[in-house]
Amino acid sequence: MARDVFITGIGSVSALGVGVQPLWEGMCAGRSSLGPLTLLDPSGFSSKLGGEVKNFAAKDYVPKSYRKAVKVMARDIELAVGAAKVAVDDAGLVTRSHADTPDRSPSYEASRMGCHIGAGLIAAETLELAAAQATAVSDDPADAAAGGFSLRNWGTVSTPALSPKGGMDNLPPLWMLKYLPNMLACHVTIIHGCEGPSNTITCAEASSLLSLGESRRVIERGDADVCFSGGAESKLSLMGLMRAEFTGRLAPTGEATDGGAIVRPFDPDAPGTLLAEGGGILILEAEPAARARGARAYARLSGFGAAQSPTGYLPTGPEAPEAEDQALQLAIEAALRDAGLSPGDIDAIASHALGWADHDATELRALSAVFGARLPDIEILTTAPFVGDMGAGHGAVQAAAAALAVFHQTLPARLNAGRPPARVRAGAAPTRPATLRHVLVVSASIGGQNSAAILSRIT
Repeated sequence: MARDVFITGIGSVSALGVGVQPLWEGMCAGRSSLGPLTLLDPSGFSSKLGGEVKNFAAKDYVPKSYRKAVKVMARDIELAVGAAKVAVDDAGLVTRSHADTPDRSPSYEASRMGCHIGAGLIAAETLELAAAQATAVSDDPADAAAGGFSLRNWGTVSTPALSPKGGMDNLPPLWMLKYLPNMLACHVTIIHGCEGPSNTITCAEASSLLSLGESRRVIERGDADVCFSGGAESKLSLMGLMRAEFTGRLAPTGEATDGGAIVRPFDPDAPGTLLAEGGGILILEAEPAARARGARAYARLSGFGAAQSPTGYLPTGPEAPEAEDQALQLAIEAALRDAGLSPGDIDAIASHALGWADHDATELRALSAVFGARLPDIEILTTAPFVGDMGAGHGAVQAAAAALAVFHQTLPARLNAGRPPARVRAGAAPTRPATLRHVLVVSASIGGQNSAAILSRIT
């Protein structure tokens, strides 16, 4: 018989702050953290606002003996490492990270600890890459690229005047270790001693919930007693902004400074979304093990489902083929079946809605197909106006907010300066008490991956 899985620790890292309290208090206060970008110069882009994690340094979240490793951590990795440390503390776990603390034995054997973390497309640091590219300039007057970047000189042919070797060889020796997506889970497993099942999921926005689903399966079948699960990503880079600009998802911001008024979930006239950095790690534990150590549990991960769009890409706009809408619908229905629930059992939905009108419209069609005429009566919980689009880390923050709502039996404030259609309850609302038995969390990527999870109240 499959074991129940509890969420016993939440490690959230977002522009609202690091930890459970900043996330929950910020959302309940209706405070958006989206403001002017300072981590990079956005002057060449239409969008100049986003969600930055302020005053964050990974060295503050690793053991002293591990601080040298921070040098080979991209921002995405740092966020995951910080989230994992906060989650461990929140859950009251003792892991390998406490090895320097006397008389503190790990809560679990290393072989019984798993780790599944979603990662995005990590962008290389521009200056680091440019310094090497600058040494791969053609110095051959007969070359059409004379005076400019040369792919030949980047690879095998040197530019004697600039470098005794090819430009690629001028990257730092451990450069690749900073940008491999599996390094988020790699560092977390090393720091905390997770020697059980481990995996990295790279399915863009759907990654975090897919990771939660994999951790749940691992625990259910008895291959681990506890798992670190979630995702993290930083989209705040020149390449990150450029990709979003080219896909038409960025909201032009003009002279605005309040990003919370720009991100408008489900509004058909919304200008777009705002990028951010962050994510979350949740501690998932088998119910018997959690109860045995007296752990506080936020919610039960009672259902999970996933589905892939047939074409491998989530089309947008009202003319999108019906089959594409059905992919997210199938993921939601699979989660309901897994939890043994019907659509009528869902009290609230932690929506993925990013304020990107086409993407939101696809999600809304899927929700309408599942919940029908009841959808306008179901409370919608949105996170994007508070923290922005965190890519692979976004679903973890959605799940964290949903777990906190279930635990506190409270719906946090809802920000929306737009006009969502009447068939979805996504307009602005204050924090209010609510009876929450089961909350659905949904996440869909523009790559066509779809995921859904159900968090239930522990009685």
